[in-house]
Amino acid sequence: MLGRTDAIANVAVKDLAAARTFYQRTLGLTPVDGQESEVIVFTSGQTRLFVYRSEYAGTNKATTVSWVVDDVGKTVAELAQKGVVFEHYDMPGLTRHGDVHTGGGMQVAWFKDPDGNILSVVNG
Repeated sequence: MLGRTDAIANVAVKDLAAARTFYQRTLGLTPVDGQESEVIVFTSGQTRLFVYRSEYAGTNKATTVSWVVDDVGKTVAELAQKGVVFEHYDMPGLTRHGDVHTGGGMQVAWFKDPDGNILSVVNG
């Protein structure tokens, strides 16, 4: 039923201005719609990301959004140059090399937005 329908990621934030700066300038997403006081809609590839104001921003303890990239190490280096700080987790089956966790053919790096939402880049 929904398998052929596009999905939209939703990210709760407290400060839309800070979120706009982070998602647009730091991550390079393009704002395409929204109501400045409540929601900003960004495009990321063929998908949309709704960044909306909420008192519950940053309370999710799991990954909110992941981007599939060709080269995790290169993407991590580029984001680090823009001031992104990466999270380090001890997870079974994963070994950390710098900011990149590897294991079972997977490479992943986690970081947070200004509200503490956990985001990641992972190899495709």
